[in-house]
Amino acid sequence: MRGAGLAALSTALRGDDGQSDGRGGWPYPSLVQVAFDLDGTPLLLLSTLADHTKNIARDPRVGLLFDGTAGLAEPLSGPRLSVLGRAERSEEPRHRVRFLARHPGAALYAGFADFSVYAVAVERAHLVAGFGRVRWLDRTDLLLPGVPAALAEAEGAILDHMNADHADALRLYATVLAGRSADGAEPWVMTGIDPDGCDLRRSGEMARVDFDHGVENPEDARVTLAGLARQARQRAAGSAPGSAPGAADGPVGSDDRDG
Repeated sequence: MRGAGLAALSTALRGDDGQSDGRGGWPYPSLVQVAFDLDGTPLLLLSTLADHTKNIARDPRVGLLFDGTAGLAEPLSGPRLSVLGRAERSEEPRHRVRFLARHPGAALYAGFADFSVYAVAVERAHLVAGFGRVRWLDRTDLLLPGVPAALAEAEGAILDHMNADHADALRLYATVLAGRSADGAEPWVMTGIDPDGCDLRRSGEMARVDFDHGVENPEDARVTLAGLARQARQRAAGSAPGSAPGAADGPVGSDDRDG
């Protein structure tokens, strides 16, 4: 779910007031950009002029389909997740910041009066992880217990530091750890960090790098990101003996190279 930039949004189509045209309540699917809070809560940027937002105003129940089957010869053998919850308008500044960091193009219209960020209060989800691997998930299976305050407060500084000083480490995260192509002139940038991992973007392409443990504070993030850089350089060196691409230092400075 965290690796997705798009989702199919399903809302209940509202019926026109005073008319019995049979449209009210029909499922209405649409395509939306999606971001996430640090605990995994899905975030949407919606316009009140859009039909799906008008539907939400009448009935906040929504479904979100996250499709992980891209590139598979047999898509139905791949993973997908249907999330059920209630979309609520959010005034939390962090939600808007995280959404725009993940989808910078949305800044062109995010300031319009009719646009607002909505947080989806997840209730349950249906996971299809492949053929015969199907189960329902409770909210506690899908989301973290809460937003770690220390990491949330430091996120902006972490992103600024990584993007300003460690572009080569970000490139290694994307190409070595996330398996993205090394082609392309645009640099990779880090758009978010949360307890589960970090998000990267290059132009319209996204990449997700998962951590092997939960990260709750800036110090743990610093050590974890440095470890990922070392791991990526080692893998790169192993695939090309004698040439280990990457910066000389990890993304936390020379004093942590042996830590």
